[in-house]
Amino acid sequence: MVSEKLAEKFKQEKETPYTRFIAGEGLDIIQGHYIPSLHEVELKPWARRGGNAVFINHDASRTTNDCYVMEIPAGKKLEPQRQLYEETILVLSGRGSTTVWNDDGDKTSFEWGAGAIFGIPLNANHQHFNGSGSEPARFVSVTNMPPLINVFEEPEFLFNTPHDFKGRFSGEPDYFADQGEQKGLLMETNFVADAVNLPLIEAKERGAGGGHIRFQLAKCSMNSHISQFPVGTYKKCHRHGPGAHVIILSGEGYSLMWPEGEEPARYDWKPGSMIVPPNMWYHQHFNTGNTPARYLAFKYEGVAIRNAQGVPKAWISQRIGGDQIDYADESQQVRNMFAEALSANGLTPAMDAAYEAEKPDLPPKS
Repeated sequence: MVSEKLAEKFKQEKETPYTRFIAGEGLDIIQGHYIPSLHEVELKPWARRGGNAVFINHDASRTTNDCYVMEIPAGKKLEPQRQLYEETILVLSGRGSTTVWNDDGDKTSFEWGAGAIFGIPLNANHQHFNGSGSEPARFVSVTNMPPLINVFEEPEFLFNTPHDFKGRFSGEPDYFADQGEQKGLLMETNFVADAVNLPLIEAKERGAGGGHIRFQLAKCSMNSHISQFPVGTYKKCHRHGPGAHVIILSGEGYSLMWPEGEEPARYDWKPGSMIVPPNMWYHQHFNTGNTPARYLAFKYEGVAIRNAQGVPKAWISQRIGGDQIDYADESQQVRNMFAEALSANGLTPAMDAAYEAEKPDLPPKS
């Protein structure tokens, strides 16, 4: 925070077409990088969509991506919508269905329940339906609307421009089939029925013997991944660009986040919690519960600052110019805090194997 005198000089630049649009829709924006429970955030009616919602903005949302939580009342449906921006969705609770169609009249529908993830094809017409007559359905969505509405400014252009992006969606009846071709860590798919129990691929580079899988939902420029790590373990610390929305799917624990040169801050989590690491802040995830911990990250591609080989620097040791801190180089404070948190739950660290596993590939210190 700075002085009011300095802030006054930039007052006219604080609001943007994006923030004015959200205010004009009668909705609130939650600012910050930590939501204890997406299930419990308060919502307001959103007339345009026919449901209840709240927006969540991280510190760089004006230039990357945003997030909103939407609830479909029991026995209701949202209004049809199309949009010139991309969207990825995780169903938090409830069950229902979605219909997607193009201007040629080609239509496909699919059903979803809690734990499903899917993408909305760019500018495709779509409508969400609650499948229960007694319980609401709630989902969390990440979009890249902010930079686009800031460019075009006119909401009706974003929501009412007729054009089919046939390379994204051509009315394929199996477009949202629960399957996908696996290419390395990347699964090419548009729908995952159960992200909580989806089999993962070994990814020792991130430490802790965990599993990992990556997605390009609905062929969009945003991407996402799921990671899991065992009881009594934690992931390696790293940093990257802004806009990674980390949503806890299972387990309990905490994350540490901090900008370079400052002390780590702790954020406790459980299923439904969300953390959004600010731009180039170090962050690290710790499992302190009795079950494996799993999270989903919806993110802007700009997060993944890559080397010349296309590998994200967040996967590369700082010893050779990357942005990941090896276990061998982390502070003792990190290990002490983890041991204390586990002890409170009657557990002990199970990290010795992970410490040893990194040694054969550990680059020498410069």
